Amino acid sequence: MATRKKTSARSLNGAARFRKWWVPWLWVTIPVLCIITFYIYPFINTVVTSFTKTKPLGRLGRFNGIDNYAHIFSDPVFWEATRNSVIYALCVVPLMVLLPLLLALLVRQHVPGIGFFRAIYYVPAICSLVVISLAWRYILDQKGPLNSFFEGIGLIQSPIPFLSNEWLILICAMIITLWQGLPYYMILYLAALTNVDQSLYEAAEIDGAGSVRRFLTVTVPGVRVMMYLVGVLSTIGSLKIFTEVYLLGGTNSPTQTLTMYIRNRIMDPTFGSLGQGDAASVFLFLITFGFIIASQRLQNKAEA
Repeated sequence: MATRKKTSARSLNGAARFRKWWVPWLWVTIPVLCIITFYIYPFINTVVTSFTKTKPLGRLGRFNGIDNYAHIFSDPVFWEATRNSVIYALCVVPLMVLLPLLLALLVRQHVPGIGFFRAIYYVPAICSLVVISLAWRYILDQKGPLNSFFEGIGLIQSPIPFLSNEWLILICAMIITLWQGLPYYMILYLAALTNVDQSLYEAAEIDGAGSVRRFLTVTVPGVRVMMYLVGVLSTIGSLKIFTEVYLLGGTNSPTQTLTMYIRNRIMDPTFGSLGQGDAASVFLFLITFGFIIASQRLQNKAEA
């Protein structure tokens, strides 16, 4: 046994020869504890609380079965918020998958001044989402620059209610999400495009393939894995959308998403219920998980 320990110690290099056997376990233990404390435990606690009658900032209430789920499922506002979140995801995700790829192909061109445009394109990604939403709220206000411009050129007779119409708020929030998210996903695509063999483009060009054909037969297959990743990330972000819609519409926004519904259920001063808010949170998790599973199956079929 001693000989074996001595041999294994000799096989190590540098400081590892003098390190205690439990040190690697220490480095593993700390991240695992953080994951359990800040991710696993809150998730389990949310699921448990969704089956109880618990008030916000109160102790865990009594078990009430599926009453919380029955209550939110019978609430028309909940289904309206669900509809808005799903529509938001269905509109934003395909554009978020495609547009950053086209933008990445554009900024890869070696032309004079392209470095300046790369920096300009990335500016929205490093700006605060709250600041961006407030800036767009000022632009889209009835007396804001956009309505004033449209009225000045005679395009409209009365201001467009960008911030008071249910669907216009949703559309404007989609534009803000795309505007800020494009640069971030563009960087991911730029990294993926560096791994695409350039000889494939040359071979396709020799065969007479045009730019569209090369994009569909070379670029898309080469970045398919990254497209799937962008789709998953943008789906998660779209389904839990909150800041853009909330800041555009205000506290009494006519447009609600699932995350706004959860907030309202918890923060209601009279009828606030942490159990019902957590039930809606679990439902949001299941929808998100379902979207990811569906996209995974589509990915597997595409690769088959």
